[in-house]
Amino acid sequence: MRQIIMDTETTGLDPKSGDKVIEIGAVEMVKRKLTHNNYHQYIQPERDVPEDAIAVHGITNEFLEGKPIFADVIDDFMEYVSGAELIIHNAPFDVGFINHELSQLKNNRWGKIEDHCTITDSLKMARKSFPGQRNTLDALCKRFGIDNSSRTLHGALLDSEILADVYLAMTGGQTDLMLHDSFENDGENHVVKLDINRQKLKVLKATPEELERHQKKLEAISEKFGEPLSW
Repeated sequence: MRQIIMDTETTGLDPKSGDKVIEIGAVEMVKRKLTHNNYHQYIQPERDVPEDAIAVHGITNEFLEGKPIFADVIDDFMEYVSGAELIIHNAPFDVGFINHELSQLKNNRWGKIEDHCTITDSLKMARKSFPGQRNTLDALCKRFGIDNSSRTLHGALLDSEILADVYLAMTGGQTDLMLHDSFENDGENHVVKLDINRQKLKVLKATPEELERHQKKLEAISEKFGEPLSW
């Protein structure tokens, strides 16, 4: 399944009070590898962006002049995400905004975004894994040692790229062991054959003294826990 890691920037916190989406950023991942098939779009909200929102994401009214409105970009976006698992940090916020924008269209042929995607909330995942701790994107980057030094302001595409790294770390890290850097990604399994004439590995066997110390250690552990060891 394709996975799309997505984020939005908005004019505020409540779409029902008139706040609008002004940026959508998304990155595609297939088999836990980024494909660089990204989606990024700034959107003219047809209203002013408040100063407190600009302080968060840096997207000004002047910058958004001439950008397309939501109705003009939504078809491309929905076609991009359709059939994918959509991974969002605090998904109810972004999904709520997209769905509200969809509901305001004169001809909404899409319904709701979850009619076309599986929604996964990475914030909910993080709270389950790290209960009682801060689970913001910045906090998770610090926890997993992910470099987010370029994130001085919120930005939908940059935050999506960072969230992709966080999601991989939360779900077990990279799984391909970097093998795709050595072989072309043609979908085939690769077998590396060892040279049969290579020098044999040297096997070091434990000395009688080392075996005796090992046995005494096992006996001490067994006595401490009150039951025999099975190894």
